[in-house]
Amino acid sequence: MTSVNSFGSRAALRVGDRSYEIHRLDALEKAGLAVGRLPFSLKILLENLLRFEDGAAVRRGDVEALARWEPAAAPSHEIAFMPARVLLQDFTGVPAVVDLAAMRDAVRRLGGDPRRINPLLPAELVIDHSVQVDAFGAPTAFQENAGLEFEHNRERYAFLRWGQRAFRNFRVVPPDTGIVHQVNLEHLARVVFTTDDARPQAYPDTLVGTDSHTTMVNGLGVLGWGVGGIEAEAAMLGQPMTMLIPQVVGVRLSGQLAEGATATDLVLTVTEMLRKKGVVGKLVEFFGPGVATLPVADRATIGNMAPEYGATCGIFPIDAEALRYLRFTGRPEWRVALVEAYAKEQGLFHAPGAPEPVFSDTLALDLASVEPSLAGPRRPQDRIGLKRAKAAWAEALPTLVQGTGPGEAPVAVNGGRHVLRHGSIVIAAITSCTNTSNPSVMVAAGLLAKKAVERGLRSQPWVKTSLAPGSKVVTDYLAQAGLTPYLEQLRFHLVGYGCTTCIGNSGPLPEPVSAAIKAGQLVVLSVLSGNRNFEGRIQSEVRGNYLMSPPLVVAYALAGRMDIDLMTEPLGQDREGRPVLLKDVWPTAREVAETVERALKADMFGKEYAAVFEGDERWRGLPVPDGERYAWDEASTYIRRAPYFDAMPRTPGPVGDITGARVLAFLADSITTDHISPAGSIRKDGPAGRYLTERGVAVKDFNSYGSRRGNHEVMVRGTFANVRIRNRLVPGVEGGVTRHLPDGAQLSIYDAAERYRAEGVPLVILAGKEYGAGSSRDWAAKGPRLLGVRAVIAEGYERIHRSNLVGMGLLPLQLEAGQTAESLGLTGEETFDIVGVAAALEGSKKVTVRAKGPAGTREFRATVRIDTPKEVDYYRHGGILEYVLRQLV
Repeated sequence: MTSVNSFGSRAALRVGDRSYEIHRLDALEKAGLAVGRLPFSLKILLENLLRFEDGAAVRRGDVEALARWEPAAAPSHEIAFMPARVLLQDFTGVPAVVDLAAMRDAVRRLGGDPRRINPLLPAELVIDHSVQVDAFGAPTAFQENAGLEFEHNRERYAFLRWGQRAFRNFRVVPPDTGIVHQVNLEHLARVVFTTDDARPQAYPDTLVGTDSHTTMVNGLGVLGWGVGGIEAEAAMLGQPMTMLIPQVVGVRLSGQLAEGATATDLVLTVTEMLRKKGVVGKLVEFFGPGVATLPVADRATIGNMAPEYGATCGIFPIDAEALRYLRFTGRPEWRVALVEAYAKEQGLFHAPGAPEPVFSDTLALDLASVEPSLAGPRRPQDRIGLKRAKAAWAEALPTLVQGTGPGEAPVAVNGGRHVLRHGSIVIAAITSCTNTSNPSVMVAAGLLAKKAVERGLRSQPWVKTSLAPGSKVVTDYLAQAGLTPYLEQLRFHLVGYGCTTCIGNSGPLPEPVSAAIKAGQLVVLSVLSGNRNFEGRIQSEVRGNYLMSPPLVVAYALAGRMDIDLMTEPLGQDREGRPVLLKDVWPTAREVAETVERALKADMFGKEYAAVFEGDERWRGLPVPDGERYAWDEASTYIRRAPYFDAMPRTPGPVGDITGARVLAFLADSITTDHISPAGSIRKDGPAGRYLTERGVAVKDFNSYGSRRGNHEVMVRGTFANVRIRNRLVPGVEGGVTRHLPDGAQLSIYDAAERYRAEGVPLVILAGKEYGAGSSRDWAAKGPRLLGVRAVIAEGYERIHRSNLVGMGLLPLQLEAGQTAESLGLTGEETFDIVGVAAALEGSKKVTVRAKGPAGTREFRATVRIDTPKEVDYYRHGGILEYVLRQLV
């Protein structure tokens, strides 16, 4: 990394016996640029510009524009940000490596050197999304699930091991280790990054990740956020992330959490508050005296859910608590000393009484006002105070009922006969990165389990229970605290170290439970300590999902139903027949703190992370293909060569208008990437299931859409295949179905798209607000492209998905404020012409859309949401990967 250094910022920093080259932020003061009260996040971006100033991608004017940041100004100036590293998980990492391998083939075809396709930035991949809860409620559950995971994913894992050998700067954390964000927080994050060359540099540890919840590491003062896999691949290949200088919203925290409130309750409160405020595309920073009361684990919980409140990041500053956490988790002392010295030298260290930054807008939250909460049944921002949970469920039920079934059904399970009803809880999962990273809520769950067992309570027999920690350290301290036996007596046995239920890997329900749901047409529920509860995500038979803290997950497993007021009604009866209320088994804050202090030891981190990249015998014994180019197996149903570069010319063609397009799907508000590209189970009677069956794959071996993302043939057939998606072209029908026009034939979305392809008809999607909310899922853009979708017309977009659409060469169009498809009189049966695309890319930003239907032609203007000049380049080339490939060739 070299810099023009036009501000004279290059200097030396000595820490102990080591010396580092840094780029001093205070050098800008000499140029009359006051940067002392810039938000923490913008100071990190400013250092990045100083370090990469080259007169081309980063110019002096870019540095000055950021240093002169106007808090209230609408974003307009584009800057280039080069992260220090890239973080991947396996669901998104496998297709990323598939793309890189396909790019090597394309480079060879175009006459270049395949080895030029190689990560230039450190890339670390953690395998955490593939373990599924097949076995549960037994001491052998973890071993059984881990065995099935390897059996189903051997080919994917061998492919990743090939990638480790074939690509430089690429490391893989093997399966059954932990969740990517917790591994990042506890081990991978450097906070201050260093190079190992002759003149080492020190600079802020920054990253982009292929998972939305990359923001969890914001709790440690590390700036990073989630991007689509295609953007991450471009970053690995040396392309900067382009962005408009953002607005920054400050959240001032004061006070401290009251007795009974948890970090989960806090983050659900923050999510509700910031969603109402509207922070999409903005950075969020937490500041104020309340920050000092929150340990890093609580801060990480809040940072983790930045995608749920819509922000690019949710960051906390580096302070004494961050240094304490680094030491406790086993970072070497030289690293901790460097973090402290660098942060203080650069004005990045927060100390009590320091001047507060200036923000674009500020909100305030008194931590003492946080109450026990849950969120659901469909969205993480729909917070409900625990005292209102029963009433809120009654209000939600009519919106979830489908059909006219009896609403109850008998079930014989675990040796007894019971009755399931609307509101029965059939899944209770302590899962996901958000909460299993936090010792206070995990210990609280264990203590609640202990108190419940001692009072004679048991989880209800129809509830599928599971414990999926974010790292092995969690099981170490639960065992050290003596809490594991109590969790297991409530059937919260270890099922795996991975995302499991939160990503949709909840596995099948017991057959008697599944049969009862069908017989009674029941609205059954899941409760989970996760961050996502979108429709159809958790389990296809479960219609409602509630997010909550781990101790509340245990409490609801004891109750077995949602139509209960846990504040006043008993969880059950003790051995003497006396009612046991939640308050009788809820641990105090002091009990939790004392248990964490006694059970969680620093040496646990050193032990569990000493050989984190080595894996077990199964991992080390995988056969690994050789060669700089991957030997594709045409018979594979997991790994197929990506088709995006097939017959790609060396230069792109001219940008044209889109004419004669048909609507493939007409969708409502809050369509998530789970709706567009589900990650969970594959239905045997759908296009993807038929594809696998035709190739000899048994239904039991289908695995999930997430695990099949290395095969575009499966994924294109699974696009818009969510069982809960509702397409207005087929009213009253759920699932991936549409009508082919003009004949009106009702087909699967995939089959209709294939028919349109044969007819030479381009496709568009119509949608409402918040299109593409949720996970940073590149397949939610790749799939539509492969279906033949050329444009999306929506009222608004979530940040990551909009950029993913551009990155795949799709045109995101946004309706004018106040306009909707309905107000424009659109039915989805029209043909669409999108006129003036080339002029829009030149600067007009507007296109004319003509919709020709039975009632005549409707014409309206729409904004092209290609937001930066670099994105214009990507679109002209047909996508970001095509752009990068042409640059390299």
